[in-house]
Amino acid sequence: MKFSANLGFLFADRGLVARISAAASCGFEAVELHWPYDVPAAQISAALRASSVRLIALNTAPGNVGAGEFGLAAVPGRAQEFRQSMHQALDYAVATSAGAVHCMAGLVGAQGLAAAEQCFVENLQIAADMAAQAGVELLVEPINTRDKPGYVLTTVEQAADIIGRTGRQNIKIMFDCYHVQIMQGDLTRRLQQQLELIGHVQIAAVPSRGEPHAGEVNYPHIMATLQRLGYTGWIGAEYKPAGRTEDGLGWRSALNPAE
Repeated sequence: MKFSANLGFLFADRGLVARISAAASCGFEAVELHWPYDVPAAQISAALRASSVRLIALNTAPGNVGAGEFGLAAVPGRAQEFRQSMHQALDYAVATSAGAVHCMAGLVGAQGLAAAEQCFVENLQIAADMAAQAGVELLVEPINTRDKPGYVLTTVEQAADIIGRTGRQNIKIMFDCYHVQIMQGDLTRRLQQQLELIGHVQIAAVPSRGEPHAGEVNYPHIMATLQRLGYTGWIGAEYKPAGRTEDGLGWRSALNPAE
């Protein structure tokens, strides 16, 4: 299995550029970013090249964080702002050779879930066409409502339905085992059912969101299942370390059925 370091959480005691080199020093060959937009894309690209690390994915900007926003793609009336965030994300993705952009849906507003889903479909259609021109894949991620109450996209099946409604082939599911376990469970069956639509997998302990060797999810089984199903993508380590990231990386060998 190929593990990528999500630098939104890992090595968070240092600046973004330093996190890239730290990940490489710990043996990661790939990284993921949340919102790198405070650092010029050229600096990120140079750090990736210097460390011989590839960038798997980054997120669209969340909107006004101070006002509680967490994405714009499914928020009615914000299409122009979402499109601007897509231009920004794609510019960074192209400059850094990132493979994918995660389009953050956002929170259900007063207009309700049906309106939010329709807005999401329409914005994803536009975003997918923009991404296709840039040679970048899009990801959508179901997120649990315990951590993010009111998030529009909450289940794997809902994500598959929305992707189908877009009629676009370059949109995939980011299957975060942490979120899926909290909302739905039955991880093995859902991986089997949705494998063709899964573009990326992420892991963390449940319920703590700490290192994935602990908690209620049997990750050695999940890794063996992915290997058996023929999944060849990256496994994103998107967890919150209990201490220094470097001190808690023993889970990698424990979770890799090839070792």
